[in-house]
Amino acid sequence: MSTQTAVWLLLGLAVIAANLPWLSDRLFFFRTPAAGDKSIWFRLLEWLLLYFLAGGIALGVEKKSAGNIFPQEWELYAVTLCLFVIFALPGFIYHVELKHQLARARRHSS
Repeated sequence: MSTQTAVWLLLGLAVIAANLPWLSDRLFFFRTPAAGDKSIWFRLLEWLLLYFLAGGIALGVEKKSAGNIFPQEWELYAVTLCLFVIFALPGFIYHVELKHQLARARRHSS
């Protein structure tokens, strides 16, 4: 696999991982919560854990393609966190706004 292909696959994985907590109503994607719906705080916790998981995979890809992991300063992690926030925006908008509007439209048309 070329480096360019690995980067595109990693970006695709990051987009999917950033949106998963907002699209799934299961706790860590396995259990249905007893309350019926996950709280926003639990979604944020899942999102943060997926950020670290995607970062770990990125480090693994870097080690595999370059042979070692290059040292980074805090700026890289700030930029990747902001990028992960931007990647999560479609799922967040769907969960917060669009999902409720679609449900309202279905009730109104029935």
